[in-house]
Amino acid sequence: MSAIELINVTKRWGDTVAVDDVSFRVDEGSFVVLLGPSGCGKSTTLRMIAGLEEASDGRIIIAGRDATHEPPARRRVSMVFQSYAIFPHLNVAENILFGLKVRKIPRPERTERLARVADLVGLSGLLDRKPAQLSGGQRQRVALARAIVAENAICLMDEPLSNLDAKLRHDMRIEIRALQRRIGMTVIYVTHDQTEAMSMADKIILIHAGRIEQEGTPDDLYDHPATTFAASFIGTPPMNLLALADGPEGAVLDGSDAPVLDGPGVDRIFGIRPEHVTIAAEGGLPAELVVGDYLGADTIITARIGGQPIQVRVPGRLPVTPGEIARLCWSSEHVHVFDRASGRRMSGSRVRSIAA
Repeated sequence: MSAIELINVTKRWGDTVAVDDVSFRVDEGSFVVLLGPSGCGKSTTLRMIAGLEEASDGRIIIAGRDATHEPPARRRVSMVFQSYAIFPHLNVAENILFGLKVRKIPRPERTERLARVADLVGLSGLLDRKPAQLSGGQRQRVALARAIVAENAICLMDEPLSNLDAKLRHDMRIEIRALQRRIGMTVIYVTHDQTEAMSMADKIILIHAGRIEQEGTPDDLYDHPATTFAASFIGTPPMNLLALADGPEGAVLDGSDAPVLDGPGVDRIFGIRPEHVTIAAEGGLPAELVVGDYLGADTIITARIGGQPIQVRVPGRLPVTPGEIARLCWSSEHVHVFDRASGRRMSGSRVRSIAA
């Protein structure tokens, strides 16, 4: 059964369409990530599910009932905000229990829930502290605990880790995912960070300009991007997208002469991920080296083919001499082809490998 279903949901402010005819389902107990750049409509979508914004059109189904026009209190969802939204004058225990007190949950039940949840999120020894005495990660745990203690089956999270440093974000990603699996809660998580999405999600819903660009598992979006936008948004570094031109023996990368596809090229875009390009001693396609970014485990090399930049990921450290010519190779199985006009993925193109 679907925990949440959106059917043709649209949100307008005057002539501005923030969310445009969005439909998707979220299964019970799943972790779904709404991913996209700032201003794409993902947070507005989350707020409509929570009831904090009213949908202009469409229907929102929660636990099998039409909740489109229900107030937030009746939707039985919890929400974790980017800003933590905890009260500075209340201690940890009081912040966690604030919603239960407002709902007049009896004290014995509040005490029992607090003990259980505080232990779950690692706050048992900090219940008497005020927020000013907590680290950023501890404050985020307070916000999570307050959502969990409500015992709603659905939790909505709006970029909850964006205020934390990189190391703490990594640790909190692991904690949130493990917690969600342990208690079987349904989570819809909003982020612009594709690393968070790839590492946490059962399903990613990629949003662009208010519409769903692609949805599927992290593997689906990485291995089979539906559009050039999906290809460029998912992956670090993103997929190389290169213009093609017509050659005498088939499509060539614009500025080169070796055919990479059969047939014409001017109406298509060639895509390949940096980790699927290798550097060979001979053969391959000539490319001018520009710079190498050494990252420890690997080096990201930027080169040019006919003036078009292409990135290559190689293991370890590889010194780069700007202006030097390298030979680039790849297998046809890793090549993606997109329609130049629409940006949509194309099937049926006969791709050629570039061998050493």
